[in-house]
Amino acid sequence: MQKLLTTLAATALATSLAFAFPAHAAGGKQSALFTVPEAPLRAHLAFLSSDLLEGRGTGQRGGDLTVSYLENQALAVGLKPAAGNSFRQAVHIAGVKSLPQDSSLRLEANGAPLSASFGKDWVWAPGDAQASHRIDAPLVFVGYGITASEEGWNDFKGLDVKGKVLVMLVNDPQPTAEEPNRFGGKSLTYYGRWTYKFEEAARLGAAGVLLIHTTPSASYGWSVIQNSWDGVERFQLAQGDLGTPLQGWMTEDTARSLFKAGGQDLDALRAQAERKDFQPVALNAKVGGDMKAAVRKVDQFNVAGIVPGTDPQLKQEVVIYSAHWDHLGMQGTGADTIFNGAVDNASGSAALLAMAQEAVRRPAKRSQMFLWVAAEEQGLLGSAAYATTPLWPLDKTAANLNLDSLNFAGVTRDINTQGSERTELGKLAEATAKAMKMRIADARPDLAGGYFRSDHFSFAKVGVPAFSITRGSDYLGDQAAAKAKNDAYSKRYHQVSDEYDPSWDLGGMTQQAAFTLNLGQAVANAPKMPQWKAGDAFGKARVAK
Repeated sequence: MQKLLTTLAATALATSLAFAFPAHAAGGKQSALFTVPEAPLRAHLAFLSSDLLEGRGTGQRGGDLTVSYLENQALAVGLKPAAGNSFRQAVHIAGVKSLPQDSSLRLEANGAPLSASFGKDWVWAPGDAQASHRIDAPLVFVGYGITASEEGWNDFKGLDVKGKVLVMLVNDPQPTAEEPNRFGGKSLTYYGRWTYKFEEAARLGAAGVLLIHTTPSASYGWSVIQNSWDGVERFQLAQGDLGTPLQGWMTEDTARSLFKAGGQDLDALRAQAERKDFQPVALNAKVGGDMKAAVRKVDQFNVAGIVPGTDPQLKQEVVIYSAHWDHLGMQGTGADTIFNGAVDNASGSAALLAMAQEAVRRPAKRSQMFLWVAAEEQGLLGSAAYATTPLWPLDKTAANLNLDSLNFAGVTRDINTQGSERTELGKLAEATAKAMKMRIADARPDLAGGYFRSDHFSFAKVGVPAFSITRGSDYLGDQAAAKAKNDAYSKRYHQVSDEYDPSWDLGGMTQQAAFTLNLGQAVANAPKMPQWKAGDAFGKARVAK
């Protein structure tokens, strides 16, 4: 896993850095580093997060206005359309809102109904964008619901899951003294993400999935589940690989009652699920009744523009910079119903426009794509749609560098590139930081699985070296004040209070944007495309193509 770069790759790295950060011919001073001016970034940020765009909601008027703004600004800065003559790539999605008042769906154990209220005790919705389902399916506990050959792990053991609803634990098996690094050790792997569990159940043909929620395993409380499922329109892709007919969660207390009524002990089965020899357990329980949902189909759009490369051969390859344009739109009935999403992610969208303005002035050998993706807040839908039907061949896509929620607290000495170490991009990132008199932030265990929760992950899944560039924490100047400012954002995250403040010092944002552009230029000028480290699971997807 941690092999050194080959001689060829090392030579490519040195050549690309020499091209991207050359010494000035006369004085030996380093020049050619990109800077990103504050004025355009601030202007775009202020507009994208204004009330005029109504929170840039998926399936809402504000989202349509945002797409129009982005494509016109992309044209203004000199980008070329990436989708033929258009900057738009359609993303076909379905809006789904569960209708518990019109449904009769219930849990039963040992032949008797279990008292469970929608929202308070469990939530559910169709995963296949169908408005109506009649369900009568037995429940089977399948531990963590993981199939991982590299770990020698299979929670299904040949179980035929067709017609069954699978009950799963969230997260992944914990490390042991004998196997301290299994499933990433302390870090969460993708096998632990709820998205993987829904996907695996669909791949196997199950009738549905119910995840058991605990705050430690999910890294957030039950209220987050309620706010995302109860009375809220959720979105999913309307084409391609759809989910199981039933998807949902239940509280730990509900699961405990269900297991007990079905003749099982949740804690005992949870302990068994930590072992490789775990066997699926049929519960004396089922899900039955009619499930109703309001479903609508709507097209949203990714926006993509190109800076053509200058090299006759290498211009056939591309480096992609991405950021999601959407936020939560207009919701609720309070005095303020607009979720402006200034930091998340008007900041990243604004940065891409400011970066594109600079990239157009000084193209690289490879082409560069600036990609604003839709519906990230709904489960990375826009980037997933792009990865399924790319505007540029994936085998000629050198890298994806993603920006999400930029640094508004101040300039730092470090920059976070978690995930870059999985590829040769890690060394390029270190060299780029050094050229900008910065350093890469110290690595930390990825306890919440952050690598799997931003748009770059859609690219990694299909084999493109990808990661997000996120804020550092070693602030210049008044560290205490900057950290307090950054920490206070946690209370504004996904709230109506995530609004633009004209007094913000955007030095941290322009620094983060410039680092991303300089790193992308180094990739775009390298003789060879970067590779995954030997043995990396995502690297196998590229090799398989």
